[in-house]
Amino acid sequence: MSHPCLRCGACCATFRVSFHWSEAQPDNPDGPPADLVMPLRRHELAMRGTEGSHPRCAGLRGTIGVDGHCGIYPQRPSVCREVEPSWEFGRHSPQCDKGRAAHGLKLLTPDDWAMQPVVLPGVDQVPLVATAMPEVDDLPPGYGAEPSPSPDAGSPLS
Repeated sequence: MSHPCLRCGACCATFRVSFHWSEAQPDNPDGPPADLVMPLRRHELAMRGTEGSHPRCAGLRGTIGVDGHCGIYPQRPSVCREVEPSWEFGRHSPQCDKGRAAHGLKLLTPDDWAMQPVVLPGVDQVPLVATAMPEVDDLPPGYGAEPSPSPDAGSPLS
């Protein structure tokens, strides 16, 4: 199962994405690229494309609901980092639901995050063979009877 966000993108085309100017490049080299942001208010920027009545973030790639995803994921602003997919962490996310509903996508449920069985190649195919463990009386003489090291002279343990 691939992560639902890698084929959604609805949140990127539903909300205005605004944040403090210090999060973006060049002030923050790890932030959104300067050519993808625009001034909004005195201390705020917005992701280009999200400022109008029909938002679509300039960082969004692909088709919503098919392969929609953030094209600047490692550089996305804090407001984007705060949006959680509904139920991924056991919590409902109103933003996720609103975005998905606005684009006619099925809302996520806890079942979308149910653990899938993991198959490790080469491991699951190895048959388990039960072997008898030796009885304590069958161990070689002196096994496990190594003397413990004596404390150094002058240590509190001597």
